[in-house]
This record gives sequence, structure tokens and C-alpha cells, in this order.
Amino acid sequence: MIEPSEKIWMDGNLVPWDEAKIHVLTHSLHYGSGVFEGIRAYETRKGPAVFRLTDHIARLYRSAKIYTIEIPYTPEELIEATKETVRASGLPACYIRPLVYLGYGEMGLNPLLSPVNVSIAVWPWGAYLGDEGVTHGVRMKISSWRRHDPNIIPPAAKGTGQYINSQLAKVEAIKAGYDEAILLNPQGLVAEASGENIFIVREGEIITPPLSAGALIGITRDSVIKIAGDLGIGVHEAELVRTDLYTADEVFVCGTAAEITPVREIDDRVIGDPGPLTKKVQEIFHAAVRGVS
Repeated sequence: MIEPSEKIWMDGNLVPWDEAKIHVLTHSLHYGSGVFEGIRAYETRKGPAVFRLTDHIARLYRSAKIYTIEIPYTPEELIEATKETVRASGLPACYIRPLVYLGYGEMGLNPLLSPVNVSIAVWPWGAYLGDEGVTHGVRMKISSWRRHDPNIIPPAAKGTGQYINSQLAKVEAIKAGYDEAILLNPQGLVAEASGENIFIVREGEIITPPLSAGALIGITRDSVIKIAGDLGIGVHEAELVRTDLYTADEVFVCGTAAEITPVREIDDRVIGDPGPLTKKVQEIFHAAVRGVS
């Protein structure tokens, strides 16, 4: 269950959590036409600090552009609105969900006449894949569901409706007794997990699928690449097939919700306990987001 916070920002106003409501004929509720972000504010010695807020809001606008949605606020206004909502919550740390959606007033497949609404909600949220997973790794399976082709639904956008694809994969994995799913693209190449980017370690180097394989342009993904570079670890993009995952020295996934989570098993092939490179990158990431040098 989501734990309520004090206020939700809706179209310029902070409203009480229980009063943040929409009409049942809201366009996005019927057609999945919206874009969103997942952001975290971390507890630091100076109070809550939002991790890479500007980059997340920039990605929100890129997603909206792909879906031809005109956001009726400037990026600077949404950045300030996010900070305002976090302050109003009184929470030392929280997950942040900006949502741009098409509201009430039109129906049908043409979205262009629908009003555009924006909300920002925050709430406490721990480790997405569980504290045990963060420490000891998670079990994953290759999904029978494929990541959508970029000329069918654009993986580069963080669109609300397209996450049905991820939900199908996630439910399949959970019902089969796993923690998370990995999706292949239509060509059979590794794309990403249901809600995370994926990395492998092979012979001391870190490898991740290219964005062209169907991976989201992850903010945490970019942070991992920067951390690896600062550590002098070779990191590059390369097309991966499922057997590359089975035979990797280490595997981990990353995302705003999942942060950096090691993978201990894929399709009943044991990868092992979190490896040294995974643990090092994880350690530096956790220190950085909390302002610990």
C-alpha cells in the first residue's frame, strides 16, 4: 500500500492527498496517453535532496515531445513545484512521481484537443526489489513477452500506457516464483528488465545493452556509467543475447526505484553473490545520493 503524504501538487496548487482526484472520463485513463517520471529524494545531513532533478524533468519533456504533448509549464516551474511538494510532505526521504496526463473534455483516439494536466505526488518508498535483493541479489527470468519495437511504441519515452508491456512481464515472473523479468527485443537481444536497465560484468569490464536495443535512457544508468568511468573500469554498450547473461561474472540492474540491485540468478542459472564491481559501484552510488563523501 502507498503511504499517503500531506499534499499533492495538481496544476499549480498543493491539495490534500485525499482530494487529489480526476474525472472517470479522463482521456489518459482510457487510452494510456501520458508521460511520467520516477525520482527520489534522499535523506542527507542538510535535509532531503532530490537526485538529478533537472535531468529527470528534462527527460519528462523529451517523453512529452515524442507523444506530442505540450506541457503547460516550463521545466523550471516543474522543478520548483517538485521541491515545493517535497517540502510540504515533511518527509526526510521520498519517491517522487510527476505525471503529465490528458484530462477530461474529449474522447476518442485523437488526443490533440484534450486538456493537459500535471500532478506531482511524493510518498515514502523503500527498496523496490526489497532490502534482501539489494544486499544479496534477486532472481530473474527471461520473459516470454518481448520489448516492443521502437516503430510500434517508442521505448525512448516514459509513457504511461506502454508500461502494460512491463506489467505483463513482471506478473509472469512473479507468478513463476521470480523477483523480476528481463525482456528481449523483437530481434531476440537483451533490452532491459521490466523497470530497470541491466548491466553485466565480464573479465573486469561492465557491459550494458545499447539504447537501440530497446532500453530506456536511464538516469541511474547514466550515473552507473559515470561512476565506472571515475573508477577506471572499462564500460561500454554492446548487443547481448540471453546466454551472455547466463555466463556473466556479475549481473546487476539499476533504476530510480530499484537503485542498484545485484542479480544472483537468471532462469535458474546461478550468477553468484554480488560481485566486487557491483558492490563497489553500489557503494559509491549510495554514498553519492546521500551526500556522503
